[in-house]
Amino acid sequence: MALKGLDIFKLTPKTNCKDCGNPTCMAFAMKVAQGAVDLAKCPHLSDEAKAQLGDATAPPMKKFNIGAGESVFALGGETVLFRHDKTFVSKNLYAVNVCEGSFDEKLPDIKRVDYDRLGERMYVELLNLQFTGDAGKYAELVKKALDAGRGIILECRDAAAARAALELCAASKPLLNGADAGNYAEFGALASEFGVALGVGGNSLDELYDTAAALEKLGNKELVLDVGSTSIKDAFAWAVQIRRAALRDNDRVFGYPAIVNPARLAPGDEYLQTALASLFTLKYGSIIVMEKMSYAQALPLYGLRQNIYTDPQKPMKVEPGIYPLNGAGEDALCVTTVDFALTYFVVSGELERSGVPLNLLISDAGGYSVLTAWAAGKLSASSIAKFVGEFEIESKLKSRTLVIPGKVAVLKGEIEEKLPGWTIVVAPNEAVELVKFFKEYKAG
Repeated sequence: MALKGLDIFKLTPKTNCKDCGNPTCMAFAMKVAQGAVDLAKCPHLSDEAKAQLGDATAPPMKKFNIGAGESVFALGGETVLFRHDKTFVSKNLYAVNVCEGSFDEKLPDIKRVDYDRLGERMYVELLNLQFTGDAGKYAELVKKALDAGRGIILECRDAAAARAALELCAASKPLLNGADAGNYAEFGALASEFGVALGVGGNSLDELYDTAAALEKLGNKELVLDVGSTSIKDAFAWAVQIRRAALRDNDRVFGYPAIVNPARLAPGDEYLQTALASLFTLKYGSIIVMEKMSYAQALPLYGLRQNIYTDPQKPMKVEPGIYPLNGAGEDALCVTTVDFALTYFVVSGELERSGVPLNLLISDAGGYSVLTAWAAGKLSASSIAKFVGEFEIESKLKSRTLVIPGKVAVLKGEIEEKLPGWTIVVAPNEAVELVKFFKEYKAG
């Protein structure tokens, strides 16, 4: 049942309260019910009242961290099923499955996927360390993984091997993924002893539910639910049903993030694994384990994730500045467009395809597209001239030719007035025409 402001009001003093920052505690209670204020801000609530209300006001999906140091990652905390309802909270994480014999082979490719896109680092966050039966070799694998600078998942259902691994890497706060209906008590105790999150699986959704409930009774409150790896159909169905149960039915037993393993659902098939990873990025894998992660796989997956886990009210922007393309030097032609991420990637892609050395100048246009920025006054002759001055373009670049977007050709005369000595050229209206335009412009 949803928490109501009146439920909180019954447990709060009905007097004016300066400490709450609200005219009355009733107003404070209503804000708590809406999730706008933390209960801790009211000094008059008793410990009993806080205990009663704490769980009720928490998100339906538990939020917690795994990892340590520079590799700390948030999981859970989601409150809606669909991004258009409200912004998603914790982006999913990508892991690569490794075992004793494949670590050295896979590590170079894992490290190669590490780049920046719109101010966010895109890289393989986690290593899924698969136990294959030899505790000694598994310990050596853990030692290697600790030096790789990534978060760790211990996929191990052998309690002795898991304990030995945790003794080596507990400080890095790995995810111990190995609990099931037969060993949950032992693994729950291990997770509590070493203070790590626990992954739990089952042969059926009912079994998974019962095991998670049993672990909660033992005091394990940081769980990751394994949706299985025997069938693509079942894995998807479990992921959706778990999320719906938590968010729509407010069933806290399933109120935990999920881990899914395309590496096992489609072994050896890179293309199907990538397709499955994109599917579970949308619905609803908090951790997605791949057999490997090549650059070709990473580009679409990380781009999709960034689109899904970005606040739709805040447009994605690139940083204003000078972006040399195709080996452009200070003599190369200057081209300008807006800072809206989609526009930038479309335009820069076509410019790179032309092969012509160009300096792409990105000014601050509020994250809008070309026509929207122009209509809003964010893209104008004054804003372009201001950018040229603030970024000292004339001292950094020798070219005095600036190509502007075709859809704002009306600005040509105004820009020439604001930038004396510059030649303003109008580009085609569509980005797809830029390749032909610049190849012919260079030849002319």
